Amino acid sequence: MRAFIFPGQGSQAVGMGVALAAASPHAREVFQEVDDALGQKLSQIMAEGPEDELTLTANAQPAIMANAIAVLRVLEKDGGIRLADKADFVAGHSLGEYTALCAAGAFDLATTARLLRTRGDAMQAAVPVGVGAMAALLGADLDKAQSIADAAAQGEVCAVANDNDPSQVVISGHLAAIERALPLAKEMGAKRALLLPVSAPFHCPLMQPAADAMEAALAAVAVQSPLVPVYANVTASPVADPATIRTLLVEQVTGMVRWRESVLAMQEAGVTEFVEFGGKVLAGMVKRIAPDALTTSLVTMDDIEALAKTL
Repeated sequence: MRAFIFPGQGSQAVGMGVALAAASPHAREVFQEVDDALGQKLSQIMAEGPEDELTLTANAQPAIMANAIAVLRVLEKDGGIRLADKADFVAGHSLGEYTALCAAGAFDLATTARLLRTRGDAMQAAVPVGVGAMAALLGADLDKAQSIADAAAQGEVCAVANDNDPSQVVISGHLAAIERALPLAKEMGAKRALLLPVSAPFHCPLMQPAADAMEAALAAVAVQSPLVPVYANVTASPVADPATIRTLLVEQVTGMVRWRESVLAMQEAGVTEFVEFGGKVLAGMVKRIAPDALTTSLVTMDDIEALAKTL
């Protein structure tokens, strides 16, 4: 059994998608459709930067999605591969859940791009710059990270945001609480704790205004039943019902990304192979969670052609 997986924020880089667009008209069509949906030359920012503009949450989210969907579209159109035939499940990390839903046909591409623009804007606007922060705790599992977050909170928000893999958990909340967590993490047995270069404290209760914005945005769009079940970030379990998909995407804005549990749950369901589209981040996490799993990362035309021969 096989899962197609889609990366989250942080996997963006200036130049993303350029070689693929040069090699395939199907990739160019994806980037053009996203540009048209947003009324912006996002593809130009992806190709040329500047980096600080691409890194803005409102640009990074649709850009990462567009790049991953372009890779999938090339695999499908040039490689003659149908997702419904070759993937048993899809999943994505944070914004990647939207990409997964688009890949599985729950949202069309233009709708996905607009939803992610709304999500990015809403997440950025939810908390004034400088009020919130996020930190990665390395060498800490979920229980240890939860203990560190609880000890650092002191009446402020300090929550586990991403349970990425057995050795990396991310916390999110008020800046002062996150700063308290850094030395505490060392004292409580984490190997390293470092502030992340992010513009807002994602996946914590401070994001409630963004969750409200996404509830309104999602209520206004059509959601189809996906071609294959999607493993949801907040439940680490498969979902196929459109109404439930809507609800879980709203909860995801403030809720923890349960990536480690999602991979383990997919493995338990019989998945032995994970294919990452448009990045090389999740494959590494999967290897740390499920060492026996086969992982493939698709970024270049060569990657896509090599996989197409094996599917």
